[in-house]
Amino acid sequence: MKGPAIFLAQFIDSKAPFDSLENITRWAGDLGYRGVQVPTWESSLIDLEKAADSKDYCQELQGICRENGVEITELSTHLQGQLVAVHPAYDELFDGFAPEAVRGNASARQEWAVQQLRLAAKASANLGINAHATFSGALLWHTMYPWPQRPAGLVETGFAELGKRWTPILNAFDEAGVDLCYEIHPGEDLHDGITFEMFLDATNQHPRAHILYDPSHFLLQQLDYLQFIEFYRERIKMFHVKDAEFNPNGRSGVYGGYQGWKDRPGRFRSLGDGQVDFSGIFSQFAKYGFDGWAVLEWECCLKHPEDGAAEGVEFIQRHMIRTTDKAFDDFAGAGTDDAANRRILGIE
Repeated sequence: MKGPAIFLAQFIDSKAPFDSLENITRWAGDLGYRGVQVPTWESSLIDLEKAADSKDYCQELQGICRENGVEITELSTHLQGQLVAVHPAYDELFDGFAPEAVRGNASARQEWAVQQLRLAAKASANLGINAHATFSGALLWHTMYPWPQRPAGLVETGFAELGKRWTPILNAFDEAGVDLCYEIHPGEDLHDGITFEMFLDATNQHPRAHILYDPSHFLLQQLDYLQFIEFYRERIKMFHVKDAEFNPNGRSGVYGGYQGWKDRPGRFRSLGDGQVDFSGIFSQFAKYGFDGWAVLEWECCLKHPEDGAAEGVEFIQRHMIRTTDKAFDDFAGAGTDDAANRRILGIE
């Protein structure tokens, strides 16, 4: 495992040191981070189209980061990926994720989003990055709770369409040699293991369809996030280190009662302030040989983001496990051979 790294999306600001790639990577490097995950919708950090077209420009970006002691771990198209599949009920809410020129025009907005993903595949390759972060979008999320009753075949039709939209994009990432990692997230049609499996079926088990693992979303769903790693370890290529807590009460539970983040039973917290078992998670990743980046995603309804970022470096460093190359009891081992083994077992 590599790290610590930090996702820059929650820290971008018009004021220094969060206003440019040079300034924000210097800030991150000074805190002790070794990598940064870059949101591609932030033009102050990256020109995605230019990065897709120019290796020289990508080398400039890498040079800025290197001078500040960090490297670009992955690019992100979370907002653009969301727009690949939008149910009409969410059109107005999600229009803000797109350029003004395509707002109010669902087909133009989707076409723009698909092109953004294609650019991201090329940009990742030009940067020498082998994994990319995104959202799947959602056609079915408004039917998440089965009331009114879902008609027979509705889910199958939804995933067939989702697979149809994403397969050409996945093929573009395959051509670029980059894994496309979907953050498994409420609000997306890919929000747990079962829905990810449905998506794999809809994309013919596409070899580039992978997972961005974020345990905070699983804790709020009351999903076993340690067993999730066992089930999907071969598809998990990215890791957001993010904490959360779930404190249900007599007035509100999983659905949150339309309350703001501070008042919901389930809420995101800075690292170490929530309930996620990170010792168990890092142990699982060490057991299965995860070799991606441990990337802090800071989201907390209480703590200041700069404090969360500063504390996150030490937290991730403390939990990362340098795996051993020998057994702890090797000192007691006795040299042997096949004949000795047969004698020990009483085999003539």
